[in-house]
This record gives sequence, structure tokens and C-alpha cells, in this order.
Amino acid sequence: MAEARRAARPGDGLRSVAGGAEAGAPELDRLIHERVRLGILSALAVNDSLAFNELKDMLGLTDGNLSVHARKLEEAGYVQCTKKFEGRVPRTEFRLAEPGRRALEAYLDHMEALIQAVRDR
Repeated sequence: MAEARRAARPGDGLRSVAGGAEAGAPELDRLIHERVRLGILSALAVNDSLAFNELKDMLGLTDGNLSVHARKLEEAGYVQCTKKFEGRVPRTEFRLAEPGRRALEAYLDHMEALIQAVRDR
């Protein structure tokens, strides 16, 4: 029974398709792999910058959800956040930092390789 549960864990099938962890297959960047953070990085990759509310509306997030995920990306150096005031109104703006761009490219390359490995089976 324990063996059946182990086989059903997410990612096990992908590891075997990609050559297995034993063969040195790299792990997915878990920071980016989370749906909301992948959405944030993807949106910023195709825009010079986005204001907090633009990004929130684009991804359909709450203020708190966007704040938590953006902070994780900022702490990793993937996103740059600037805060300023326009008159009396605060404005938070996000930009994709170069390490974030490189990490997103590596993540996309990894996903493409996994997809190709599945198609080649």
C-alpha cells in the first residue's frame, strides 16, 4: 500500500521521463513552478513594468495574494519593486530583474525538454 502511495506522488512520472534524478536531471525551480509566481514572471517578461493593480487584475489575484508571491520573487532577486507616490496615491511597480529573466528562461527550457521527452516516448 505504501508503495502505491509513493508512485502516485506528483513529479515522479516526470522524473522517470526526463531520465531520473539519479541520472542528474535538474529539478524544476520550485519558486517559479508555483502558478501565481509563474504568472507574475511571465507577465513581467512581456512588459517593461507593471503597476500592482495592473498585475493584480491581469492575474485575477487579491491584494494579499499578489503581495505574498511578489515578495518571494523580490527576495530571490527575480523581481524589482519600486514604490512611489503620484500625488497622494501610492504606486507600486514591478519589473523583471535579470536573474529573474534567466531563471524564467531556464525554467521554460526545462519544461520544453520535459514535454519533448513525453512526446518522444
